[in-house]
Formats: sequence, C-alpha cells, structure tokens
Amino acid sequence: MALLTGAPRGTKDVTPDESYKWQYVEGILRETAREFGFSEIRFPTFEHTELFIRSVGDTTDVVQKEMYTFLDKGGRSVTLRPEGTASVVRSFAENALYGSGLPVKVYYIAPNFRYEKPQAGRLREHHQFGVEYFGSERPEAEAEVIGIADTYLKRLGLTGLEVQINSIGCRQCRPGFHQKLKEYFRAHQEELCPTCLERLERNPLRILDCKNESCARLAAEAPVGLDFLCPDCRDHFEQVQEFLTAMGISFTVNPQIVRGLDYYIRTVFEFVSNEIGAQGTVCGGGRYDGLVGSIGGKDAPGIGFGSGIERLLLVMEARGVEIPRPRSCDLFVAALGEAESFPVQKLVMELRRAGLAVERDTMGRGLKAQMKYAGRIGTRFSCVVGSNELEQGVIKMKDMDSGVQTDCPLEAGAILSLLQKETKTPKENPEK
Repeated sequence: MALLTGAPRGTKDVTPDESYKWQYVEGILRETAREFGFSEIRFPTFEHTELFIRSVGDTTDVVQKEMYTFLDKGGRSVTLRPEGTASVVRSFAENALYGSGLPVKVYYIAPNFRYEKPQAGRLREHHQFGVEYFGSERPEAEAEVIGIADTYLKRLGLTGLEVQINSIGCRQCRPGFHQKLKEYFRAHQEELCPTCLERLERNPLRILDCKNESCARLAAEAPVGLDFLCPDCRDHFEQVQEFLTAMGISFTVNPQIVRGLDYYIRTVFEFVSNEIGAQGTVCGGGRYDGLVGSIGGKDAPGIGFGSGIERLLLVMEARGVEIPRPRSCDLFVAALGEAESFPVQKLVMELRRAGLAVERDTMGRGLKAQMKYAGRIGTRFSCVVGSNELEQGVIKMKDMDSGVQTDCPLEAGAILSLLQKETKTPKENPEK
C-alpha cells in the first residue's frame, strides 16, 4: 500500500540512525553556552506577523519572499518563526528579563521556517542554535559572542573556518553611506533586479545582500561602508578587532558583509566554510542596538548570532568528523520461557528505575534469536534467566565485547553494582 503522502518539500525526518549525531552536537552547544554563562530560553513557534515586519524589515528577502504567513481562525495574521532573534527580543521585553539585572545572556535551539528553494543545509524547516546578549554597548560584548561561536565550532572539529567581520555603522553615520549607495546604484538601475529596484530608494543596503548575479556584481564595486564610519563606530570596530586578537581568534575584515536582516548595526560577522558550496556560512550575527525599543519594549543594546544545525552537520561530514555513537543498552535480559517472563519484567523495571538502560524481548523469540537481537542493539552486557537461575538466585553476566562471563546474584542491587564497576551509568556519562 502506497503512503498517503510524503514529508512536505523542504522538510526532513531525523531518524534514530541520525538523531544521535544531533544529540551529540546539541550537547556540545548546550555545554559551551553554559560555560559562557548563557541560560536557555524557549518561545512559540509562531508569532504575530507584525513582529517580524517591524524587526526583520519589510525590505528584506525574509519578509518579502520567505515567510509562512497565514490568518488564524480569529482573522489575525500570524507567521511561523523565520528567525530566532525577534522572538527572543519580544520575550525579553514582554517578560521584563532586564529586571534581574544586566547583562541578560540566553541561548536557544529551535526550528525556523522559510519558504525558499530547498538545498543542502538550507531546508524550509531548519534548526538553529542561537545566542543573544542584552545590556552592553561595549566591544567586549561582541568579543564574548564571537568567542562562544569560535569555541563550540572548534569543539565540533570545525577548525580553520574563516571568521569575517565588518562594521555597517550606526544610525548617525549610515545615512551618508546610504546616500552614496543610492547615487551609485541609480547610475546602474538597468542592471538591478526588480526587487532591488524597489529597494533602491527605501533601503539600498539590502541590494548588497542580493543573490542575483547582476546585483552581486554591482555590489562588489559599490561604495564601502567602512569609509563612512563616524569616529565612535570606527573606534568601536577597532576595539572589537583588538579583543579578538587578544583572544587568539584569527579574522579578516570583509566590507561586503551586511547580513540579511535590517536590525543590525555596527559589528556584523560570519564564520564561513568552503566545503558546502555557495551556502557556506555556518554561523552569522551582529549587533542590534535599538531593536528592543523598536518593538515597544524598554530599550537595551543587544548582539547575537544564529547557527544552522543542519549546516554544522554537513560541514562535519565533509571534514570526516566522527561522531561517537552512544551505547543504547547497558544490559539485555533474556527470559528462557513464559514462566520466567514475569520475574524478568520485574527485574528490568527495577534496573531501569536505578538509572540503567535495560532491554528485554517482547516478541516471543527463542533464546538464540533473543541473543542475536541483543547483539544487534549493541548491548554492553547480557544475561539469561531460566528456571535454574531463578532457583539458585545466580545469573551469568556476559560482557558482549570480550565474551567473559561473571557470576552475579539475581538481584537488582548486585547487578547494578557489577555494571557500575565495568562501565559508567548514564547518569555519570554527561554529554560533552
């Protein structure tokens, strides 16, 4: 019988033979965030559409082309979240997170949704690790945020990525830059795509982020924002570079980086790989002072980044990074017959409640088939419970790697003690 339907285009199942890789990566992300003093935040999958229009910007590709927007049954316009920062900023303001003191440092791991052409590492539903740092206008904040990205990427085996940084100025110095961009692109209007023609007068900075071949060629020769920085922005950017140098983080200044969202000011940055084609940015972000105030909250400066987990996994695979497959089972308990099935079930539950990963047969298999299954699931130990074992109160614990068998009392505490000597329990084996 054929399936009624498949997964929607641009989405992907993560099956058990792949999910352990995600758990490994997420474990490193969470632990690195904890070490840098970031706490987890969770937020809704959809928001009021206005939030993204006001924060991301109505001239961006995200808002103009990529959002999943619809009316709910109450006639309200809602949008599946296309990026995480706007939701965090809304939560920061709505829940007055600043009330516990600044800075506020949060991270998230969550799905985002964008209607675009699916390609490697760029799905319509993709998953993102992001951090947001509220409260500091100082360059140390950029250094901290770029530092956490540099740290977890190296822990994932992704050394040697190119760190590219730029400054796109502030609201005081950017108007002069915008005017020069308008003058430049007006002289080449016939070469702009229809979307960028619309952007020309309202927000010429967005043209620099256009992926159209003709627009990209023009952007490469356009005026450079670094030439228009005010003294404060220039000094801030120089200090960011000094901090990165002090931290041992190599970088290049790339004046072409503007990022695709309107809320960025001053520092923007990307970590770039050349191993997954044109979509090589594995982490990108920047400063967004004023964003909290723009949505009606008590204003606070902010900086953050987003990093696609699918892309991280792609680059890790391209580099041959081996992700350890965790052992899913500590002990397999085989019952010889129906009479032994009940005491085996009791034993299995006692061991599970003690923190062990324990399996038993539920398919009515014979002993040979049970042991074959135990080997297939990769259990560390196995044992057989039959009438003799129940009568004598002793089982043989078999090490499935070495084949060595050890006598052990048929009692949960004794089995637990034996296994703890041979291997760490799940509670003692944190993800890292």
